[in-house]
Amino acid sequence: MGNRQQSAGSAAVGASAAAHGPERGAENGTRARVARLILEHGPITAAMLGERLGLTPAAIRRHLDNLMNEGMVEARDSRDRGRRGRGRPARVFAITDAGRDAFVHGYDDLAASALRFLAEKAGSQAVAEFARSQVADLERRYRPMLAAAPPQQRIRLLAEALSNDGYAASAGEAPAPGGGDQLCQHHCPVAHVATEFPELCEAEVEVFERLLGTPVRRLATIAHGDGVCTTHVTPRDIAAAEPRPAGSPGQSRTDENTPARPGARGRATPDEGRLSPGGSA
Repeated sequence: MGNRQQSAGSAAVGASAAAHGPERGAENGTRARVARLILEHGPITAAMLGERLGLTPAAIRRHLDNLMNEGMVEARDSRDRGRRGRGRPARVFAITDAGRDAFVHGYDDLAASALRFLAEKAGSQAVAEFARSQVADLERRYRPMLAAAPPQQRIRLLAEALSNDGYAASAGEAPAPGGGDQLCQHHCPVAHVATEFPELCEAEVEVFERLLGTPVRRLATIAHGDGVCTTHVTPRDIAAAEPRPAGSPGQSRTDENTPARPGARGRATPDEGRLSPGGSA
C-alpha cells in the first residue's frame, strides 16, 4: 500500500513540474528526483544532493531555486555547527507541507471513503481490525530480520526497513531526558487518511512495540500536523524494571483533547513532540 502510493506520489510531483512545458520534461523529472531526495533524507545540503544525483552545483542550485519558488522546498540554517567550527552555518533544504502534499494523490479520498463506510456499517472496532490487518504484512516481513539481531541494533534495522518501504525513517538516541531511542519517519503514505482514522497510526505503533520487544510511545505524527512521525522507544532495562499496567501496549500520545471519533488519541505536549535537529535523534 505504501509503495504504490509513493510511486504515484512521485509521478504527481513530476506531473506538477511538467506543467511548465513538454520541452522541459527531462529537467522536470530531475527536479522531481531532487524533491523526493529532500523528502526522504532532508534536511540536506545542496552538496549532498549533488553527490547523490551526480549533478553540478549550478544544476542543483537551479532545481532548488525552482522548488523554493513553487513552495515545495524551504531553506534553513543547519543547527550542526560542531563540524564546521566558526563561520556561517551550512544551509540545508527541507520539504514543505505543500511539497509533502504533492506526494499524495486521489487514492486517499477512496481509502477514506471506504473506511467511513466500514465504520458506519460495522463500527470503529472493524476499522481498528482493518488497520491491524494492513500492518500485519509489514510485521511478517520485518520479524525474522529483527529477531535475529541483538536488541540494541533492532531500532536501526527497523528504520532501514521502513526507509526501504518509503517511510524515510531514521533512528538514534532520544534528545529528551530519561534516555531511550527515537524513531523518526519523515514520510507517511497514508497521512491524510490517518488524520481521520488514527487507528492506522495506533496499529503501526503496536507492531513497533512487538518487533522491538520493549514499550514505545508515539510523540508526534505527520497526520496531526507535525513535521515528522516520532516514536520514543523505552530502554529495555527500564522496561524490565517498570512493567506497565495491563492494556497499555502501543500507547500513542495522551488522552487529552481526544478527537470526537472513537479510537482517536490526544496530542502530545509541546515538550514531548520536540525533535532534535533534522527531525532525527
